[in-house]
Amino acid sequence: MKSFDIPTFYRSPVIGRVKELRKVTDPRKKDFTPTVLDFGPVRFLLARHFGFCFGVENAIEISYRALEENPGKRIFLLSQMIHNQQVNKDLNDRGIHFIQDTQGNLLMDWEELTPDDVVIIPAFGTTRDIEERLTKMGIETKKYDTTCPFVERVWKRSKKLGEDKFTVIIHGKPNHEETRATFSQSTKHAPAVVIRDMEEAKVLAKIIGGEIPKSEFHELFAGRFSEGFDPEKDLERVGVVNQTTMLATETQAISDHIKSVIISRSGEENYKDHFADTRDTLCYATNDNQEATYGLLKANADFALVVGGYNSSNTSHLVELCEEKLPTYFINSAAQILSQQEIKHFDLEKKEEKISKGYMPDKKPVDIVLTSGASCPDALVDEVLQKLLSYFPGSRSVEEVLEEVEKIEN
Repeated sequence: MKSFDIPTFYRSPVIGRVKELRKVTDPRKKDFTPTVLDFGPVRFLLARHFGFCFGVENAIEISYRALEENPGKRIFLLSQMIHNQQVNKDLNDRGIHFIQDTQGNLLMDWEELTPDDVVIIPAFGTTRDIEERLTKMGIETKKYDTTCPFVERVWKRSKKLGEDKFTVIIHGKPNHEETRATFSQSTKHAPAVVIRDMEEAKVLAKIIGGEIPKSEFHELFAGRFSEGFDPEKDLERVGVVNQTTMLATETQAISDHIKSVIISRSGEENYKDHFADTRDTLCYATNDNQEATYGLLKANADFALVVGGYNSSNTSHLVELCEEKLPTYFINSAAQILSQQEIKHFDLEKKEEKISKGYMPDKKPVDIVLTSGASCPDALVDEVLQKLLSYFPGSRSVEEVLEEVEKIEN
């Protein structure tokens, strides 16, 4: 796989070394067991796969190249390049301005842009309306388009579904940048509807199966279907694609559920005329991160730390997986670890930060699960590890522990 030229301050001497070692010993990622860093009084269980993915590294490389290649020019990002506050702050500090927030609300007027300005399209991609607007303004959109190749693969699959006369069902968060972009790109070729989760999939399946009148579709999915959507004919042939950062297992479960309803309605021998197999749109990195998290949770640990941006969809799903088994703390940096007894973390359910006391158990050794989302630099995970290590005087040195891991792996 291609390697990218990203700033060294995003990389980590500890985490990076572990990743390189696992890459050598398990190049095809068949082994999802965690790497154990045993410092004596504290042990860290690192996920087999976490942190920057192909699409994120691609976006970072292109964005910093835009800065290097355009001295003196105004440079804009359509919205946050990725969902990580440190990365976006660094780009902002270097002179890149944001046109919209993550919800699509304008932070400036479009009329302020000129043909001489540079506009970077973020890793999530963008809508056809915005692409057309920029083109009409004479602004180049291709040179610094950082849209993730795996997001584009979903768009291509949606196009193929449309060409084959299938309706596109998008599993995603309706207000997420990627889902908005995928919906826009899909509706160029096919009718489309967005569903958030399995509960909404079940409602849509009942409409498809006839348990709920099709006349109720427009009310139940208001604001989330393409113009002119006709449930009487547009739910006869369907295929499911996803926002690539959603839980792969949930997307597959949604797809399987809708398929089963169609089989019941149309018969086993005819279902392929009404349902398209689209499992090939699942993102490898999201899937690997999630599989690695399942591997982590097979081991015994006292609590889990998940590092990443609070508005990161894929990171939120890792938190949800960990919470099923362990006390889990969602943090965006080492600064959130206030002391050995207090930690500031994000409550996913309440969508707010809170401070928890007594998160560190009074035992030896303490076993800590540590992972991060696809938009989180390894350097941030390294800082978290080092901060926690500082609470355990007498721990073995990092070099000694890494040498031990190398011996075990080799």
